[in-house]
Amino acid sequence: MSDLLVSDLLILLIEPSSTQRKVVSGFLNDMGIENVDQVQSAAEAFNNMGSVEPDLVISAMHLPDMTGADLLIKMREDESYSHIPFMLISSETHYRYLEPIRQAGAIAILPKPFELEQLRSALRNTLEYIDPEVVNTGDTPPEEVRILLVDDSRMARRHIRRVLENMGFEDITEAENGIQGVEMVRDQEFDLIVTDYNMPEMDGKEFIQYVREESGQAGIPIMMVTSVSDESRLAMVQQVGVSAICDKPFEPTNIRKVISSLMN
Repeated sequence: MSDLLVSDLLILLIEPSSTQRKVVSGFLNDMGIENVDQVQSAAEAFNNMGSVEPDLVISAMHLPDMTGADLLIKMREDESYSHIPFMLISSETHYRYLEPIRQAGAIAILPKPFELEQLRSALRNTLEYIDPEVVNTGDTPPEEVRILLVDDSRMARRHIRRVLENMGFEDITEAENGIQGVEMVRDQEFDLIVTDYNMPEMDGKEFIQYVREESGQAGIPIMMVTSVSDESRLAMVQQVGVSAICDKPFEPTNIRKVISSLMN
């Protein structure tokens, strides 16, 4: 990584509550972060980002003009803001609100109230996302590693692809579901597969099972990046031969370490 420090970050904080703004900005100031722009709505946030691009957006879930999930999706769909790291701080636990945040590639989802160490970890993830180390892939340079990325969410694929490209990977093929993934495994050789679990047509478990039992690439490393937390379902995935499982949202540092381990 470069010499970029947490204290160097420019943060845009979106929070309607003045009390919560003081709490979060106070934590950030305690960590040496002085550059914190504060707004109360999504409209103000986009106006702010149009003038000065932040290194990180920290948002509440419930804003006066849209939800934090809607805000992140709008950011991801706009080339001007799609690359900006996003962190949610919310007491919301409902799947309907949080799943879009996970799929769209948040750096972190922090509870309200959160612990200082949770914020510290999320900020370290931000630094790793902005300026990551090139991953160690053994004898094959990262730019020559052939990766198949399988995920039905276009935003999730886009976010994961950006993380992988930041680490030095260039040869990335995308599939929208397991069936497309099967077709590509039949036609091409890959060095690594990154797949989601929940997908239409053929889910991640069925796709992995095909690769392990019916393809000519049975020994390929397979990493699953998923928001699924059901232990019984994940146990079934492990039984069919997944090499590693990472959560959504994921820590770029962990992804780098896992890929390095798998490739070596």
